[in-house]
Amino acid sequence: MCKQIYLDAPNVGELEKKYLIKAVDSDYVSTIGPYVPEFEDIFACYLGINRAVSIQSGTGAIHIALHELKVSRGDEVIVPCLTFVASVNPVIYVGAKPVFVDVDDRTWNIDPKEIEKSITKRTKAIIPVHFYGNPCNMDEIMRIAKKYNLYVIEDAAESLGARYRDRYTGTFGDLGCFSFNGNKIITTGGGGMVVGNNADRLKHIKFLVNQGQDKTKGYYYPEIGFNYRMTNIEAALGLAQMEKLDNFLTKKKTFNKIYREELGDIDIIRFQEEYQNAKSSWWLTSIIFDKDIDISALQKRLKEKGIPARRVFMPVTESAPYRQYKQADFGNSYQIYEKGLCLPSSTLNSEDNIYYVCRIIKESI
Repeated sequence: MCKQIYLDAPNVGELEKKYLIKAVDSDYVSTIGPYVPEFEDIFACYLGINRAVSIQSGTGAIHIALHELKVSRGDEVIVPCLTFVASVNPVIYVGAKPVFVDVDDRTWNIDPKEIEKSITKRTKAIIPVHFYGNPCNMDEIMRIAKKYNLYVIEDAAESLGARYRDRYTGTFGDLGCFSFNGNKIITTGGGGMVVGNNADRLKHIKFLVNQGQDKTKGYYYPEIGFNYRMTNIEAALGLAQMEKLDNFLTKKKTFNKIYREELGDIDIIRFQEEYQNAKSSWWLTSIIFDKDIDISALQKRLKEKGIPARRVFMPVTESAPYRQYKQADFGNSYQIYEKGLCLPSSTLNSEDNIYYVCRIIKESI
């Protein structure tokens, strides 16, 4: 067997240590320090967008985006049924109602046709999720948003570096939200980022993440804010990871190519597909089986061979707090969950690791 195989583990090493030592030696380890604004500036520059504001998590990014756009009680927010629960929890935080819609069966992303069917007079925003790093159909989503005067908050947590046409994900909507959790494209340990082109909006978010403090008046708070600041230590990690980002994306693309070459001719396996003009980050390469396969049993067999594989996210409407919002069958979302599998995609892996995974999958099915 190859050396240890990783599903989605972070890739950190000497460069990160170098940045962390500098942060510690500077005595700036908390929420004040030079690495925070530097990380924000480099991130915004990478995306080609006006401004980025660092934050404590991707969940917090979506929460503060909804808050900034004044989404509140009585409003409805359209969300995909197939996503991580953190895409939806912030809708509840602000008192709004999540309206779930099904996903496209090829791309596994929110289906624009289902979005338009679900719009009511109470709809205020759409949260498209670039699922597993794969860009949504942003042309159609932005067309719908403009037609009905809706906000768009992109959940780009898994899609840093992915493109739709010639623009990065996270730069189409009113606000874009990223995650730097340990298993994402880059990591700051925890953390996230809110990005956008409206300078006033981003300036206000920067104000809100520091408890809404008016520093010109000392400990004075003109409005309720949040303790959502990123630390200098986390930003130091982020700067090191940004230096590696292009290499990470290249490796993930290579792994996806190997999986397709090795498994693509198996008639019972289909891969998550990109829209035309889209380029996924391939945060996770994932497959779906076109016949009844015991996914749990397959996972067990792979684990015995040293291969970690993960089920596709369970549809959010299966979780207890959200069952009341299940107003349709969401057939595609449930089929992808029931028959889908996420394959090892961490950049800690070697190409030999990926070939080994493919060989064991072939033997197992």
